[in-house]
Amino acid sequence: MFKLVTLEDTIRIPPEKFGEPIDAVGYEQLTMKYEGIVDEELGYVVAVTEIEVNPIGKIIPGDGATYHKVGFSLLTFYPGIQEVVEGEVVEIADFGAFVRVGPVDALLHVSQIMDDYISYDEKQGTLMGKETGRKLATGDHVRVRITAVSLGHGRGSGKIGVTARQPHLGKIEWIKMDLEKMEKTETVKTKETKAAEVSET
Repeated sequence: MFKLVTLEDTIRIPPEKFGEPIDAVGYEQLTMKYEGIVDEELGYVVAVTEIEVNPIGKIIPGDGATYHKVGFSLLTFYPGIQEVVEGEVVEIADFGAFVRVGPVDALLHVSQIMDDYISYDEKQGTLMGKETGRKLATGDHVRVRITAVSLGHGRGSGKIGVTARQPHLGKIEWIKMDLEKMEKTETVKTKETKAAEVSET
């Protein structure tokens, strides 16, 4: 889930940046510090937004820079367990598929793709169900449920596990096909029920 989080911090403006617009310098400092990090409380920090730097700063003896309080917002992505998300398959491997979920790639393990025996075709870069004939390839859009989250610390860390082995999950085309089948089955059942009612009367 994407969130906007409002925070306060203190930034250091070095002497060589004096004279430049203070908000631009503040944005540059905060971007270097926050964007791309993974934090247990914040999740994945995507971008710094809505920055307001206090123009009155402090000087620390022995340091020619000025220190300013700053209020700002962060656009973050915090994956929640059991959350249903949609993403694009960005890589296929023999052990599963990587799905781009927000700013991160989640692992859809081969055992979690579908209720079928799956084989990996390295030449075509696909995973295919033996009985269903359903294929998963790079560029496919899928709906998955988050089952495991390990955020870790720092930049580029963190792991997300997802599943597609539940009703109304999987490749978007598969979901549409399953829904159409269900509708046809319901229509047939309704017709049979009406026919039975007519024959009884």
